[in-house]
Amino acid sequence: MKFNIEVDCTPEEVRRLVGLPDLTEVHEVYLGQMKEMMSKGVTPDMVDSMVRNWVPGGAAGMDFVRDLVKGLSTSTKKS
Repeated sequence: MKFNIEVDCTPEEVRRLVGLPDLTEVHEVYLGQMKEMMSKGVTPDMVDSMVRNWVPGGAAGMDFVRDLVKGLSTSTKKS
């Protein structure tokens, strides 16, 4: 036996139904900060700081990613 149930609701209604928090305010703050950063311009220090936050393991993780990228860019091509 097979049942198909179709529910017609908005994403907001689904969020409330499953009990997820409303992150609208957090999203607006984040977008405001991103707009401010983009209007001021992105510096290499900012990029370095962002990547350090994204890569797990701190400096060791950064070294791993740097070595990985270096290895990919300097790999020899076989004909």
